[in-house]
Amino acid sequence: QLQLVESGGGLVQAGGSLRLSCAASGRTFSSYVMGWFRQAPGKEREFVAEVLRNGGITYLADSVKGRFTISRDNVKNTVYLLMNSLKPEDTAVYYCAAKVVAVVVGSAYDYWGQGTQVTVSS
Repeated sequence: QLQLVESGGGLVQAGGSLRLSCAASGRTFSSYVMGWFRQAPGKEREFVAEVLRNGGITYLADSVKGRFTISRDNVKNTVYLLMNSLKPEDTAVYYCAAKVVAVVVGSAYDYWGQGTQVTVSS
């Protein structure tokens, strides 16, 4: 079992930056593929970013490419989402997730955090 706890959300003005963190429990963090998702009010949850086990390969949704960066620290059991040039449309609850099998990007996640709110004001 893996437990995930997100932090770092908050209120920021458009054009600003935030860094989200997701701390994972357990000693096998490096064996999981990690991802970030978000859900805006009245919308479906959507894929944001994914990082493979050693951190060397990442994937980003088209809507955040060039603005967001996903990274991980397998010593600290933490995955990060650095968000720059934030837009009001980035407002959502952001969720950290983990999966064992690296199948289709953005799908088949096994574990989820509780989420952290990000609000971008115009």
